[in-house]
Amino acid sequence: MSEQPTDTLRIHGYAALKPGPRLMVLGGVHGDETCGSAGIERAAAELDAGFLQLRCGQLTMVPVANPLARRLGRREGERNLNRLFRPSPPGIEAADYEGRITDLLCPLLDRHEVLLDLHSFQSAGEAFAMIGPRDNAGTLEPFARAFEEGQLALHLGTSRVVEGWLDIYAAGLAQRAGGQPADDAALAFGWGTNEYMRSRGGYGVTLECGQHQDPAAPEVAYRAILSALRLLGMVAPDPLAAPPVRPSLLRLVSVTDRLDEEDQFVREWATFDPMAKGEPIGVRADGSVLEAVRDGFIVFPNSAALPGTEWFYFAVASDRDLSRPPLSGGA
Repeated sequence: MSEQPTDTLRIHGYAALKPGPRLMVLGGVHGDETCGSAGIERAAAELDAGFLQLRCGQLTMVPVANPLARRLGRREGERNLNRLFRPSPPGIEAADYEGRITDLLCPLLDRHEVLLDLHSFQSAGEAFAMIGPRDNAGTLEPFARAFEEGQLALHLGTSRVVEGWLDIYAAGLAQRAGGQPADDAALAFGWGTNEYMRSRGGYGVTLECGQHQDPAAPEVAYRAILSALRLLGMVAPDPLAAPPVRPSLLRLVSVTDRLDEEDQFVREWATFDPMAKGEPIGVRADGSVLEAVRDGFIVFPNSAALPGTEWFYFAVASDRDLSRPPLSGGA
């Protein structure tokens, strides 16, 4: 399962002579998610051919961030690259393959201020963007660039944007620990690429481009790269582009783990399927029925989840307005 001697990260780098924003685009953080890789390769080919020209700033794109997972054709190599995404302490060797990849990617991210991380998902469903917290000075994920992050999400062309990942990850840890708050080491495992970028003073959006095998997903990824470049003024604007349509905004409010291999959904759910309060979602191995505790939407239902891991998330409509800058002092 270990890396091959030929494992390398292929990195496309472009720097305009005129200073400007510094954007990084990642694909293939999970090996079975290929749409981001295809979108990046298409954008790189157009830049190399001169069909697309960088007017200012710096652009770095990594089409396959996890070569081992891609070679194996599965989500992970030795573990999930989008967890515990922090560099190894000085003088300490990374413990696994994904740790070594993280040690290569973190210095790249440090040189940028904006991240677009391109993914896909296992269940059926439409593309959507995921953003971080509102501006805050808290201890979990302090942040001061929510408006810029929201603007990027608005311009990626999805019909939905989802917020609340790290809050719900922390709540899930506490739930598994019988209500005890998670310690820093456990919370660190919830850090992905975007959490790292925010911790370095930048901002980032995860774009879930659709189901893994959706033939439209590579086009979603490619268009998102162009949209990000245009929003940041790094390439020429599209004179025919329509103003972005305001997407619906959802907030993750809970995560439910699969406890046993015999836990089963009552039907095949798709991400963003609506649910009414009291509607059956799944049946536990002991025959107990899981019901929706309020009106909302199922997110990331995973019928192949391993026992002890996330089975599905639940989201509700959010009152956040991404088109408006926050009031002084944050929200």
